Amino acid sequence: MKYLIAGLGNIGDEYADTRHNIGFMVLDAMAKASNSSFTDRRYGNICSLKYKGREFILLKPSTFMNLSGNAVRYWLNKEKIETENLLVIVDDIALPLGSIRMRPKGSDGGHNGLAHISLVLGTDQYARIRVGIGNGFHRGSQVKFVLGTWSPEESKFLDERIGLVIEMIKSFGTVGTELTMTTFNKAGKISGQDKKENNTGNKLP
Repeated sequence: MKYLIAGLGNIGDEYADTRHNIGFMVLDAMAKASNSSFTDRRYGNICSLKYKGREFILLKPSTFMNLSGNAVRYWLNKEKIETENLLVIVDDIALPLGSIRMRPKGSDGGHNGLAHISLVLGTDQYARIRVGIGNGFHRGSQVKFVLGTWSPEESKFLDERIGLVIEMIKSFGTVGTELTMTTFNKAGKISGQDKKENNTGNKLP
Protein backbone atom coordinates (compact mmCIF):
# COMPACT_ATOMS: atom_id res chain seq x y z
CA MET A 1 0.00 0.00 0.00
CA LYS A 2 1.15 3.53 -0.82
CA TYR A 3 0.83 6.67 1.26
CA LEU A 4 1.57 10.26 0.30
CA ILE A 5 3.04 12.27 3.17
CA ALA A 6 3.14 15.96 2.27
CA GLY A 7 5.19 18.20 4.53
CA LEU A 8 4.43 21.82 3.72
CA GLY A 9 6.90 24.68 3.53
CA ASN A 10 8.58 27.15 1.21
CA ILE A 11 11.60 26.38 -0.95
CA GLY A 12 14.78 28.43 -0.85
CA ASP A 13 17.62 28.95 1.60
CA GLU A 14 15.94 32.02 3.07
CA TYR A 15 13.08 29.83 4.34
CA ALA A 16 15.12 26.80 5.42
CA ASP A 17 14.94 27.28 9.19
CA THR A 18 11.65 29.16 9.51
CA ARG A 19 8.59 28.25 11.57
CA HIS A 20 6.41 27.92 8.45
CA ASN A 21 8.70 25.12 7.22
CA ILE A 22 8.04 22.63 10.02
CA GLY A 23 6.57 20.21 7.44
CA PHE A 24 9.86 20.17 5.55
CA MET A 25 11.77 19.69 8.81
CA VAL A 26 9.72 16.61 9.75
CA LEU A 27 10.22 14.92 6.38
CA ASP A 28 13.93 15.76 6.30
CA ALA A 29 14.33 14.11 9.72
CA MET A 30 12.31 11.07 8.65
CA ALA A 31 14.40 10.58 5.50
CA LYS A 32 17.65 11.04 7.43
CA ALA A 33 16.60 8.47 10.05
CA SER A 34 16.06 5.98 7.22
CA ASN A 35 19.36 6.82 5.48
CA SER A 36 17.39 8.07 2.50
CA SER A 37 17.51 11.29 0.52
CA PHE A 38 15.25 13.47 -1.60
CA THR A 39 15.42 13.90 -5.35
CA ASP A 40 14.21 16.93 -7.27
CA ARG A 41 11.13 15.94 -9.25
CA ARG A 42 8.16 17.70 -10.79
CA TYR A 43 6.38 19.98 -8.32
CA GLY A 44 8.63 18.98 -5.43
CA ASN A 45 11.34 16.96 -3.77
CA ILE A 46 10.49 13.28 -3.37
CA CYS A 47 11.75 10.48 -1.14
CA SER A 48 10.35 6.94 -1.06
CA LEU A 49 10.57 4.82 2.11
CA LYS A 50 9.45 1.30 2.94
CA TYR A 51 8.10 0.39 6.37
CA LYS A 52 6.29 -2.82 7.37
CA GLY A 53 5.17 -3.54 3.83
CA ARG A 54 4.00 0.01 3.22
CA GLU A 55 5.52 2.56 0.89
CA PHE A 56 5.67 6.16 2.07
CA ILE A 57 6.11 8.79 -0.63
CA LEU A 58 7.47 11.87 1.15
CA LEU A 59 6.70 15.11 -0.69
CA LYS A 60 8.16 18.57 -0.08
CA PRO A 61 6.29 20.77 -2.58
CA SER A 62 8.37 23.20 -4.62
CA THR A 63 5.30 25.26 -5.49
CA PHE A 64 5.57 27.51 -2.41
CA MET A 65 3.04 27.25 0.40
CA ASN A 66 0.09 28.99 -1.24
CA LEU A 67 0.08 26.58 -4.21
CA SER A 68 0.73 23.35 -2.30
CA GLY A 69 -2.37 21.73 -3.77
CA ASN A 70 -0.82 21.54 -7.24
CA ALA A 71 1.99 19.33 -5.99
CA VAL A 72 -0.26 17.17 -3.81
CA ARG A 73 -2.75 16.53 -6.62
CA TYR A 74 -0.01 15.71 -9.11
CA TRP A 75 1.67 13.12 -6.87
CA LEU A 76 -1.60 11.57 -5.74
CA ASN A 77 -2.47 11.02 -9.39
CA LYS A 78 1.01 9.93 -10.48
CA GLU A 79 1.33 7.34 -7.70
CA LYS A 80 -2.38 6.36 -7.89
CA ILE A 81 -2.92 7.13 -4.21
CA GLU A 82 -6.41 7.79 -2.81
CA THR A 83 -7.00 10.82 -0.60
CA GLU A 84 -7.67 8.48 2.34
CA ASN A 85 -3.94 7.63 2.16
CA LEU A 86 -2.88 11.29 2.15
CA LEU A 87 -1.37 12.89 5.27
CA VAL A 88 -0.35 16.56 5.40
CA ILE A 89 2.09 18.01 7.96
CA VAL A 90 1.68 21.74 8.72
CA ASP A 91 2.52 24.43 11.24
CA ASP A 92 -0.18 25.89 13.48
CA ILE A 93 -0.06 29.19 15.39
CA ALA A 94 -3.21 28.21 17.32
CA LEU A 95 -1.32 25.46 19.15
CA PRO A 96 1.38 25.95 21.81
CA LEU A 97 4.96 25.45 20.65
CA GLY A 98 5.63 21.76 20.16
CA SER A 99 2.04 20.63 20.65
CA ILE A 100 1.04 18.01 18.06
CA ARG A 101 -2.50 17.22 16.95
CA MET A 102 -3.79 14.86 14.29
CA ARG A 103 -7.21 15.17 12.66
CA PRO A 104 -8.87 13.00 9.99
CA LYS A 105 -10.37 15.98 8.13
CA GLY A 106 -11.54 19.55 8.70
CA SER A 107 -11.24 23.20 7.77
CA ASP A 108 -7.96 24.85 6.84
CA GLY A 109 -7.99 26.94 10.02
CA GLY A 110 -6.60 29.89 8.11
CA HIS A 111 -3.58 27.96 6.83
CA ASN A 112 -2.96 28.88 3.17
CA GLY A 113 -1.32 25.56 2.33
CA LEU A 114 -4.24 23.50 3.59
CA ALA A 115 -6.69 25.91 1.96
CA HIS A 116 -5.13 25.41 -1.47
CA ILE A 117 -4.94 21.62 -1.08
CA SER A 118 -8.65 21.48 -0.17
CA LEU A 119 -9.51 23.80 -3.07
CA VAL A 120 -7.59 21.78 -5.65
CA LEU A 121 -8.72 18.37 -4.39
CA GLY A 122 -12.29 19.56 -3.93
CA THR A 123 -12.45 18.13 -0.42
CA ASP A 124 -11.13 18.60 3.10
CA GLN A 125 -11.55 14.89 3.86
CA TYR A 126 -7.88 14.05 4.31
CA ALA A 127 -5.72 13.56 7.39
CA ARG A 128 -3.41 16.24 8.71
CA ILE A 129 -0.96 16.66 11.58
CA ARG A 130 -0.65 20.16 12.97
CA VAL A 131 2.55 21.07 14.80
CA GLY A 132 2.22 24.03 17.14
CA ILE A 133 4.59 26.95 16.65
CA GLY A 134 2.89 29.19 19.24
CA ASN A 135 1.69 32.72 18.65
CA GLY A 136 4.36 34.85 20.28
CA PHE A 137 3.91 37.89 18.09
CA HIS A 138 2.31 41.31 18.34
CA ARG A 139 -0.76 42.24 16.32
CA GLY A 140 0.13 42.75 12.68
CA SER A 141 3.34 40.73 12.94
CA GLN A 142 2.02 37.25 12.11
CA VAL A 143 3.75 36.98 8.73
CA LYS A 144 7.08 38.07 10.18
CA PHE A 145 6.66 35.55 12.99
CA VAL A 146 5.82 32.48 10.89
CA LEU A 147 8.60 33.33 8.42
CA GLY A 148 11.02 33.94 11.28
CA THR A 149 13.73 31.48 12.32
CA TRP A 150 13.78 29.27 15.41
CA SER A 151 15.80 30.19 18.45
CA PRO A 152 18.45 27.60 19.51
CA GLU A 153 16.24 26.61 22.45
CA GLU A 154 13.21 26.12 20.23
CA SER A 155 15.20 24.06 17.72
CA LYS A 156 16.50 21.72 20.42
CA PHE A 157 13.01 21.25 21.84
CA LEU A 158 11.47 20.66 18.40
CA ASP A 159 14.03 17.98 17.52
CA GLU A 160 12.49 15.85 20.26
CA ARG A 161 8.93 16.58 19.19
CA ILE A 162 9.66 15.82 15.53
CA GLY A 163 10.52 12.26 16.55
CA LEU A 164 6.95 11.89 17.82
CA VAL A 165 5.52 13.17 14.52
CA ILE A 166 7.57 10.58 12.63
CA GLU A 167 6.13 7.81 14.80
CA MET A 168 2.65 9.15 14.05
CA ILE A 169 3.34 9.03 10.31
CA LYS A 170 4.40 5.39 10.57
CA SER A 171 1.33 4.61 12.65
CA PHE A 172 -0.94 6.32 10.11
CA GLY A 173 0.30 3.94 7.44
CA THR A 174 0.06 0.80 9.55
CA VAL A 175 -3.02 1.17 11.77
CA GLY A 176 -4.88 4.15 10.31
CA THR A 177 -5.95 7.61 11.40
CA GLU A 178 -8.32 6.82 14.26
CA LEU A 179 -5.98 4.49 16.15
CA THR A 180 -3.09 6.88 15.58
CA MET A 181 -5.10 9.72 17.08
CA THR A 182 -6.08 7.58 20.06
CA THR A 183 -2.48 6.55 20.65
CA PHE A 184 -0.63 9.81 20.05
CA ASN A 185 -2.86 12.90 20.39
CA LYS A 186 -2.69 12.86 24.19
CA ALA A 187 1.09 12.47 24.10
CA GLY A 188 1.23 15.32 21.59
CA LYS A 189 -0.23 17.86 24.01
CA ILE A 190 2.02 20.28 25.84
CA SER A 191 0.71 20.38 29.41
CA GLY A 192 0.60 23.61 31.34
CA GLN A 193 0.92 25.69 28.22
CA ASP A 194 -2.07 27.39 26.61
CA LYS A 195 -2.89 30.14 24.16
CA LYS A 196 -2.91 32.83 26.84
CA GLU A 197 0.67 32.01 27.83
CA ASN A 198 1.75 32.23 24.22
CA ASN A 199 0.36 35.71 23.66
CA THR A 200 3.61 37.22 24.94
CA GLY A 201 5.98 34.59 23.65
CA ASN A 202 6.67 30.88 23.37
CA LYS A 203 7.33 29.19 26.68
CA LEU A 204 9.15 25.91 26.58
CA PRO A 205 7.91 23.24 29.01
